Amino acid sequence: MHISSGRWVYSLFLALLTAFLWGILPVKLKQVLQVMDPVTVTWYRLMVSGGLLFAYLAVVKRLPSFKSLGRNGIALVLLSVGGLVGNYVFYLFGLQLLSPGTAQLVIQMGPILLLIGSVFIFKERFSLGQGIGLAVLLTGFGLFFNQRLEELLTSLSQYTAGVLITLLAAAVWTFYAMGQKQLLTVWNSVQVMMVIYLLCALLLTPWAQPMEALQLSPVQGWLLLACCLNTLVAYGAFAEALAHWEASRVSATLAITPLVTFVAVALAAWIWPEYVPKEEINGLGYAGAVIVVLGSALTALGPSILAGWRARRLRMAGQH
Repeated sequence: MHISSGRWVYSLFLALLTAFLWGILPVKLKQVLQVMDPVTVTWYRLMVSGGLLFAYLAVVKRLPSFKSLGRNGIALVLLSVGGLVGNYVFYLFGLQLLSPGTAQLVIQMGPILLLIGSVFIFKERFSLGQGIGLAVLLTGFGLFFNQRLEELLTSLSQYTAGVLITLLAAAVWTFYAMGQKQLLTVWNSVQVMMVIYLLCALLLTPWAQPMEALQLSPVQGWLLLACCLNTLVAYGAFAEALAHWEASRVSATLAITPLVTFVAVALAAWIWPEYVPKEEINGLGYAGAVIVVLGSALTALGPSILAGWRARRLRMAGQH
C-alpha cells in the first residue's frame, strides 16, 4: 500500500499547478476540436508527452523495469491505461457538446469519486464533515444547472448527452488515479506517466488520424502543442503530488479547477471574442459553481476539519 511522504507544502504547490493547468486546458482544447476529432487530439497529447518522458528517462538511464511489477503491477498498469484513455476521449466528446466551464465543473466529480474510492481502497476516513461537504456539492450542482435542470432530467438532448459523457469521463478517471497511486510503490512518478502515456497512445493508434493536424490554422497548431505540454506538466505534477500527500488533500486542492476555467473563459472571451464565446450562465449558476467548489473542498478535508475542532475542544476543556 502506498504511503505518502508528508511533504505537504511541496505537494500543495504541485496540486495548485495541476489545478491551474487543468483549468485553462478546456479553453485551448475547444479551439483544436473545431478541426480535429477527440481520438486524434488525445493521441497527439499522449504520444508527445510519453515520447518526451521516454527521451528524458533514456538520457538519465532510468527507464522503468517491468520485471519488478509482478501480476498485480501489470493489472494496475492496465487499469490505469484504460482509465486514462477513457477519461481523455470521453471528456473531449463531452467538451464538443458543452462549454468549457460546464465541462470542467462536471469533470470535478472525478476527484470526489477518487475520494470515495480512496475510502474503500486506501482505507482513508469518510467523516460526517465529508458527508456534509458532499451534500453541499450536490446542492451546488443543482444551482449551477438551474437554467437547464428540466432538460437534464426529462430529455436526452445534446446538452444532457454532454453532461452524461463527461460524468463517464470522471468515473473512469478514478480507476486511473487509484491505479497510478499504487504504481508509485514500484516506480517514480515520471516512470509511471511515461509507461501509461505510451501504452495509451499505442492503444489509440488504430483510430488516430495524425494528418488532421495539417488542417489546423497556425494558432490552432500552437494550441495543440500547448495542450500536449499541458498534459506532460499537469499530470506529472499530479502524479508527484500523490506521492507526497494524501489523495483526499490533493482532491481538495483540485477543487478550484472549475473556477480557474471560468476565469480563463471570461478573460479569453474579453481578449479574443471572435474565438471564445462567453459562458451562457446566470448569476445563480455562477453561485452554484462556487458552492460546488466549496463542497468539493469540504468533502476532501472533512476529517482534518473535525480533527481540528476536537483538538480545540480538548485544549479548551484542559484549560478549565
